[in-house]
Amino acid sequence: MHTLIEPPNLAVFNLRAFFTTKLSVDEKRNVKDVLSEKFNIPMDSIYMPIQKHTDAVQVLDSNSEPVIADAVVTARRNCLLGIAVADCVPVLLYDNQQRVAGAVHAGWRGTAANILPKTIRTMRERYGCIPANIMVSIGPSIRQCSYEVDEEVKTEVQNATGKGDYILREKDRYFIDISSANKMQALNEGISAGNIWQSEECTYCNPERFFSYRFSRGTSPGRQGGFIGMW
Repeated sequence: MHTLIEPPNLAVFNLRAFFTTKLSVDEKRNVKDVLSEKFNIPMDSIYMPIQKHTDAVQVLDSNSEPVIADAVVTARRNCLLGIAVADCVPVLLYDNQQRVAGAVHAGWRGTAANILPKTIRTMRERYGCIPANIMVSIGPSIRQCSYEVDEEVKTEVQNATGKGDYILREKDRYFIDISSANKMQALNEGISAGNIWQSEECTYCNPERFFSYRFSRGTSPGRQGGFIGMW
């Protein structure tokens, strides 16, 4: 059995909400298939969008056909939303007042495109959620200690997020913490700091526990994921 990481700020609700450690060890196998098998969850109860590093936010209603999106929100019951990652930031959202859940895949491209703020705005516009009621859980990802980027990436993320200590400069080298950039973006959208939980684990620094695209030197590793659903 693989270890599940249950964010404490979501544990008080009647939810299934967790991040996984290493899950799909075979790139030919879909994370959804492995999750269903290992955790005894019916396949038709799991929804995962087709991730392409976009800023697209899908509103999941009655149609369960996967579409290209890197975030999904829903008010459906008995449906486990999920996204797969291997260094990128997995984010789970939940509004207990409106009973709306969301899952976000935020790599540097998605972060630069404000995918998390756009997801929060979609929850507001589509379901009437207000930031004060939205809980945000940020799962394990590559952290600043291990994520060197070029100036173009640094600039794009900073333009979307604002200046902050999530960017470290050492002479002509930049190290970025996209996890903290997403936290800052959530705060900028009006989410309370007390409503945000952020994992401290770095996927690159813990290869025995997590898959890391950078640690594997650009090969296609397996995936871990973030999942949330209401029952």
